[in-house]
Amino acid sequence: MARRRKGEAVSGWICLDKPAGLTSTQAVSRVRRAFDAQKAGHAGTLDPLATGILPIALGEATKTVPFLMEAAKTYRFAVEWGRSTASFDREGATTEVSDVRPTRAQVEAALPAFVGEIEQIPPAFSAVKVDGERAYDLAREGLTPDLAARRVVVHAAAVVAQPDADHAEIELDCGKGTYVRALVRDLAAVLGACGHVSALRRTRVGAFGLDRAISLEKLEETCHSGARLEALLPVETALDDIPALAVTDEDAFRLAQGRSIVLLPRQAEALKARLTQGSRIVSVFHDEKIVALCEMRAGRLNPTRVFHLA
Repeated sequence: MARRRKGEAVSGWICLDKPAGLTSTQAVSRVRRAFDAQKAGHAGTLDPLATGILPIALGEATKTVPFLMEAAKTYRFAVEWGRSTASFDREGATTEVSDVRPTRAQVEAALPAFVGEIEQIPPAFSAVKVDGERAYDLAREGLTPDLAARRVVVHAAAVVAQPDADHAEIELDCGKGTYVRALVRDLAAVLGACGHVSALRRTRVGAFGLDRAISLEKLEETCHSGARLEALLPVETALDDIPALAVTDEDAFRLAQGRSIVLLPRQAEALKARLTQGSRIVSVFHDEKIVALCEMRAGRLNPTRVFHLA
């Protein structure tokens, strides 16, 4: 007989506004405890020093985490000129200092080189694995991990403020795997300056933005008051760019059992026109609840992930 999982079978997403000083794992643990949820996970790590959007999946929503990992992200961050650090943020040990203070015009002129598909070497203090070990563990031991350059996509980058000569505030829209600290390292090098990230806030991950965000303190208060379900976003929130199809009782039953269903020709053509390039994934609903994620092939929908929602 299978062991019953501890906690409640609660499912959905929390758009958490993570506070500074908390790791992503610690944030997930706090949210899971607040809901007494059986299962929880996050989509896209945020450094402890960073604040902002950390989408946390509970229960059946964890099945959609891989799709949100691919989503575009927006960051707003401050660069402090004059000092470079080992970790490229304010907590790292100083590695170099400089009197150079780039002007706003100079920063704006340099940023276009970092937009588009670019090569980026991750920071030594990062979660990238090197021979099975995390780069940050090697860096903390005083070693210099050999990290290969990776292709990342930056959709847009712009200076949004320059409060004083020592700081520039930049907004960045980017794809997965982009390191803000690495971008600041490379930007400072191009400008002949020293610099590090002094503040970092993530304002968007896919469909999760500040307009949907809730602070950890407010979330815990809401759960304590018995209104926890008000903070939950639907499981399908992470699937906003995936075509959806409503099905009959019979088709929903088949999919729930892991069996495929046959589409009508007009359904297949309509879905094909809505699929993003290179994708065959369709989300299937019944009575406004998600039933399954399916792969469309030869006029059939084959379930790849089945959801069990009350």
